Amino acid sequence: MDYPAVFVATLFHSGTNAHFMHLQTDSYAKHVALNEYYDTIIELTDKWAEAYQGCYDIIKSYPRDFHLATDPVKYITGIKKFVKDIRTELPDESELQNIVDEIADLVDGTLYKLKAFK
Repeated sequence: MDYPAVFVATLFHSGTNAHFMHLQTDSYAKHVALNEYYDTIIELTDKWAEAYQGCYDIIKSYPRDFHLATDPVKYITGIKKFVKDIRTELPDESELQNIVDEIADLVDGTLYKLKAFK
């Protein structure tokens, strides 16, 4: 498995999923939390991909199978588990792991906002 490609593709896709859920929610708090998530996750994922490619090589192939989510808390909880599980498979350069930490922080903060401000 090409873990960097899966990492980047999954997180970019999570931005799209969050954007759709942002448009479909009837909760203002979820609307705002998901907006912050999709804006920031795209930026952080791009930052990680560029740093990775600066250390290694250009990622040439990405997975193509994704689904749309409907439950923001369940979905972001799944992204939290994904990030926790895959980080041990990613390169351990500190600059790359620091960006993964920023991503984990964003995910945790988003979960808090989705759960606390229904």
